[in-house]
Amino acid sequence: MPEGCDGVPGSGRLRPPPLGLLLAEARALFEFNASLLLTPLLMRAPRGDGHPVLALPGFLASDLSMAPMRRYLGDLGYETHAWRMGRNLGGLARVREGLRARLAEIHGASGRKVSLIGWSLGGVYARDLALQAPDMVRYVITLGSPFANDVRATNATALYEALSGERVADFAEAREAIAGNLPVPATSIYSRADGVVNWRTCLLHPSDRAENIEVYLASHVGLGVNPAALWAVADRLAQPEAEFWPFDRAGPFAIAYAPPERAVSV
Repeated sequence: MPEGCDGVPGSGRLRPPPLGLLLAEARALFEFNASLLLTPLLMRAPRGDGHPVLALPGFLASDLSMAPMRRYLGDLGYETHAWRMGRNLGGLARVREGLRARLAEIHGASGRKVSLIGWSLGGVYARDLALQAPDMVRYVITLGSPFANDVRATNATALYEALSGERVADFAEAREAIAGNLPVPATSIYSRADGVVNWRTCLLHPSDRAENIEVYLASHVGLGVNPAALWAVADRLAQPEAEFWPFDRAGPFAIAYAPPERAVSV
């Protein structure tokens, strides 16, 4: 590991983010306020084509946490949907059936494939859902989601296991599949300044229809309301169905994105 705080030397394991970054998560409030102040700029993002988008909240969060994202995308012309499964207390096996039913409901009502946006643990669910029902999924976007490498490298692992009753070490085969290539286009948005999950756990395998986008200085708690992250989400969703091209880091938030070569391959 080139950066000592990311890994345990000689063990092949990753460390959770340090305490300093965890305490700095309070800056999420500033990210939210920045998105409100920059609303006129954010509304210059590409317009949507009306296809449905399902937003999945992170661990311990509810649909309320994704409300700003849904409102923004709704204003851009998308048909946005909440997951309607209450507070996310974890447990991949526990939510699988309900999520697939929710996806089928949205797909059946609209007659169109559904894009999935998952924040943190919600992104892990989104990637799993795309594997389970690729015929109903158009695109997957994850925000600070720990699905790759040593997924125990988070400051929420112990609490997740206690509340969900599910050990991260379980479902090894499912975790390997979730970390691999998806049958649909995918984007992972992450930050090296994330105070909850080690950013290396958010890296997907780049390909001709999958990419990583790093947002400088974004927090984990604020990633779903960070203006640069919101712009990137809108830009990615605006691609025509079954088409994919790399994210253009030019534009009003260009200074907030790391160059693509900075992302470390998995």
